[in-house]
Amino acid sequence: MDGAVSSESDGPLPRQNAAAIGSHPIILYDGVCGLCNRFTQFVLRNDAQAVFRFASLQSAFATHLLERNSANRRELETVYVVLKLGWADERLLARSDAVIFVLKHLGGIRHVAGYILAWTPRALRDWGYSWLARNRYRLFGRLDACSVPSPEQRERFLDV
Repeated sequence: MDGAVSSESDGPLPRQNAAAIGSHPIILYDGVCGLCNRFTQFVLRNDAQAVFRFASLQSAFATHLLERNSANRRELETVYVVLKLGWADERLLARSDAVIFVLKHLGGIRHVAGYILAWTPRALRDWGYSWLARNRYRLFGRLDACSVPSPEQRERFLDV
């Protein structure tokens, strides 16, 4: 596949190879965060085309991917969306930019919400995101372990 940069030396890959999932945006989320798990379930329910893939930030896959993209792998207060996995133009969207990307791609009223958030000044939306991220365990709880996807959803999780 022209443009792909994946190789065995790139580190841990999910069960599928990078070229097979490179066209799917990947959501990296805090696997023990109640809010993050609710967000993941929300995306699973509303992603009619099954476009998004998922991996917890605690996984070896996410750690490798964040390091490869010079992101702080210990930053669990950030949700990321990975675009074009394994390609030369692979990139990460973080924080409110990641949430906006997801909302815009889910369609319907969520699509409109994504555009409204995109028009909000980044400083304001990132302030709101940071406040929510700092308080997420208190407001939404903390799980003892990452939740296990249903058998129907399992193929969309790259770290299971």
